[in-house]
Amino acid sequence: MAYQVSKTDDEWREELSPDEFAVLRRAGTERPFTGKYTDEKTVGVYRCRACQSELFRSETKFDSHCGWPSFYAPLAEDRVEYIEDSSMGMKRVEVRCGNCGSHLGHVFEGEGYGTPTDQRYCINSISLTLEPSDPR
Repeated sequence: MAYQVSKTDDEWREELSPDEFAVLRRAGTERPFTGKYTDEKTVGVYRCRACQSELFRSETKFDSHCGWPSFYAPLAEDRVEYIEDSSMGMKRVEVRCGNCGSHLGHVFEGEGYGTPTDQRYCINSISLTLEPSDPR
């Protein structure tokens, strides 16, 4: 897929910390319950840390007790890309930023989530930045 934001690994390394690069550009993951946004309740928009594309709204965030920030839907379907992931001996669906291809996390389906979409987007905090809503 051709992304609107396309950079070399060296360019990404200049912009991202080593931990951010490992997750965003190498599909790593942060340890559960360690991320900045796991328990965040601030109203706003979550953006891709790499390219600042708007990805999720806080209204779709819910507490799934999985150890990572969870959302039940992206801001719009074109904001994310889905990749089949059979690593780690499991069948999963990887979620990437639709604008720059950075790894965000995975999406899972199941009626037990109690969400309007029956989906849980399990996203690494390190893949996100939160832009709080204007407090008018």
